[in-house]
Amino acid sequence: MNGEEKEKRYICGKNKVLEALKSGQPLIRIFIAGDLDRHVAGQIMRLAAEANIPYGQIDKRQLAKIAGDGARGVAAEAAACDYVDLADILAKAAEDPQPLLLLLDDIEDPHNLGAILRTALAAGATGAIVPKRNAAPLNDTVMRTSAGAVNYLPVARVSNLTQTIEELKKQGFWIIGGDMQGQCLWQVDMSGPIALVMGSEGKGLSPLVRKHCDFIASIPMQGQVGSLNVSVAAGILLYEAARKRGASS
Repeated sequence: MNGEEKEKRYICGKNKVLEALKSGQPLIRIFIAGDLDRHVAGQIMRLAAEANIPYGQIDKRQLAKIAGDGARGVAAEAAACDYVDLADILAKAAEDPQPLLLLLDDIEDPHNLGAILRTALAAGATGAIVPKRNAAPLNDTVMRTSAGAVNYLPVARVSNLTQTIEELKKQGFWIIGGDMQGQCLWQVDMSGPIALVMGSEGKGLSPLVRKHCDFIASIPMQGQVGSLNVSVAAGILLYEAARKRGASS
């Protein structure tokens, strides 16, 4: 990464980083040099913790390698693409008689996230919703893997996924979780406003999120393979929803 690329990717210097934190700018992580003023470092750490942004202290030479010589004691890695407010996605959904939302429960691999968002855009999804904690950020890897889909598919980041699910229900959405223990996908009604929920790579849907789903849809499996990669599973559910909704329109 050359100096110009680092300048675009990293926000450097205590004042700029503090301003980014206070304004709510999407940040991936923050690097703090060990010799940064303790008061300033403490303020940055407190704001980062409140915003659920990972941070850590490193040697100033390491910081220079990561963010360039202009880091000046602290650097924040900026998201490659901005998140939108949930209200923006709901406003867009209100314009569609059959909106399709995608909720991602703790997808931590940026390659999986990028692949899922790429398929979601291609399948006609209205938008995607991810939690602030335990979720891959919209970084360069997601941008590349999605083939630029994140520039066109709005992604909202929320503090509590289950609360968001309940809000979607009030807005008239049916919530369909993807899990191996559920009703066969081919038999699930996917008409009207729906939100598909996909779980994490290793554990699937969390018990609390699963409990808040209206239906659980499973993908029929044959052979000796017991599960699919989450990006593949998401693609199957998304296109089954698109197929059924296209047939009913």
